[in-house]
Amino acid sequence: MTVRSAGAKFRAAIAAEQPLQVPGAICAYHAILAERSGYRAIYLSGGGVAAGSLGVPDLGISNLDDVLTDVRRITDACSLPLLVDVDTGFGASAFNVARTVKSMIKFGAAAVHIEDQVGAKRCGHRPGKELVSPSEMVDRIKAAVDARTDPDFVIMARTDALAVEGLQAAIDRACAYVAAGADMIFPEAITELAMYRRFAAAVKVPILANITEFGATPLFTLDELRSADVAIALYPLSAFRSMNKAALDVYATLRREGTQKSVVDTMQTRAELYDCLGYHAYEAKLDTLFAAKK
Repeated sequence: MTVRSAGAKFRAAIAAEQPLQVPGAICAYHAILAERSGYRAIYLSGGGVAAGSLGVPDLGISNLDDVLTDVRRITDACSLPLLVDVDTGFGASAFNVARTVKSMIKFGAAAVHIEDQVGAKRCGHRPGKELVSPSEMVDRIKAAVDARTDPDFVIMARTDALAVEGLQAAIDRACAYVAAGADMIFPEAITELAMYRRFAAAVKVPILANITEFGATPLFTLDELRSADVAIALYPLSAFRSMNKAALDVYATLRREGTQKSVVDTMQTRAELYDCLGYHAYEAKLDTLFAAKK
């Protein structure tokens, strides 16, 4: 029986669900929860790695090894294809981009998106973004495409040009990136559904919509995105934001009340945790092994 690569699984998921819903998973356990919830693919956010794993803002501070650590943990625990945010490619040269792509494939990722900001990047929904030239971004894409060892591994090009240069310039950049070999396009900080339609019509490859909270993009519904020819609906940090709010509430309650009794009903139970992890199957395996030794 042929085993499909992670990249092939990601492409199949896009073909099977329109738009494909891709939630962010901040860690291996969240990836398991997403899989149990019925999703066909998951996402690792660069901002999520920075905040969740390193405790720093999303300003290009994290590096390739930081992201690979979380990629490996997630792909070891979850069979869903993983889309990974690799910022600007983790280095200025084609060799850096190539190393990033080869490492992502080796660690089990299915796809990456590379953006056209400068190395000292900013969050895509913040002001003050600065872009590299279209030709420099084209070189990044070419290096990424040339480096992949799995032809099904997805190279997605993200452009932040809408907020900096305007819609037509962003579309022109996206077309150039597709011509350079990008499989899909991620236009960041889109403000109107009609803009997605224009991107899709121009580039003629799958388009990703980043439906992140508290940003420039409205929280469009699946039906709205489908009507705008969007192929992928991304929810990069929805669960992470909820987790943070819940954790802060528990910390504050413990400190204020001296007990967690009033928030226990908001928690996942021990039994639920064990069920998600397959805990009892692990115990049964231990019992079998120990019995064999005796």
